[in-house]
Amino acid sequence: MKVNQDFFEALCEALERIVGSLDHDAVMKNIVESTVKAVGAKACSLRLLDRRRKRLILGCSTGLSEGYIRKGPVLIEESALDREAMEGKTVYLENAQSDPRFQYPEKAKQEGIYSVLVAPLTAEGACVGVLRIYAGEVRRFDQEEMRFLEAMARLSGLALENARMHQTLRGDFELLVADRYRIDEN
Repeated sequence: MKVNQDFFEALCEALERIVGSLDHDAVMKNIVESTVKAVGAKACSLRLLDRRRKRLILGCSTGLSEGYIRKGPVLIEESALDREAMEGKTVYLENAQSDPRFQYPEKAKQEGIYSVLVAPLTAEGACVGVLRIYAGEVRRFDQEEMRFLEAMARLSGLALENARMHQTLRGDFELLVADRYRIDEN
């Protein structure tokens, strides 16, 4: 019962931090920091699908070295783990260092990453990225941790879409104001 309460409190705290900002980068930073803290994992990353829907681009991470972050592109075609997640499934890897679904097992070994849990990020019914947590040991994530990550991923997709729409509206507003001033000057 205590675990459920802790995850509920962590989810509420994360929601306050995420919804409290309309800045895309700040939202992503709050997501990964809140997630890694609540689950007690080694690291967390948020990756977003590129426009061509072929790669997952790093949006933000915490707990990962610069060398690991720069390991190379995460290609959907070469990462069975991410293909599964992009189909809407939460995916667990007991050991990323030896699981063939993980695209960079050698880099995972160098980074000290063992277990990985990945949940899809969705916005408007479409998968737009993934939220990953990494453990520095072989770890069996329990049902509550999986449900927490899934909830964080769903909320994150909504928050990121909200921040994106805010930035779009702000840009449109600035263009409208600039046009208005240009018209007034003529």
